[in-house]
Amino acid sequence: MAFVKVDDNEPLEKSIKRFKRMVEKEGIIREWKKREYFEKPSTILNRKKKALARKQMKKVRKLHGSKNY
Repeated sequence: MAFVKVDDNEPLEKSIKRFKRMVEKEGIIREWKKREYFEKPSTILNRKKKALARKQMKKVRKLHGSKNY
């Protein structure tokens, strides 16, 4: 359980931020990334495919770069 001691001279906003960080650190509540706009499902799929392709290419480059021919 998360708790925060608030000093007399500490601003309330600062203690709330400290509490929020502590809660996130302990994994009680996770803050989800918010999208500011609607994204079509096909766009999401394309973005994920491109990210996977970049990850695989990086892995291949790393594998081939470490071999001494």
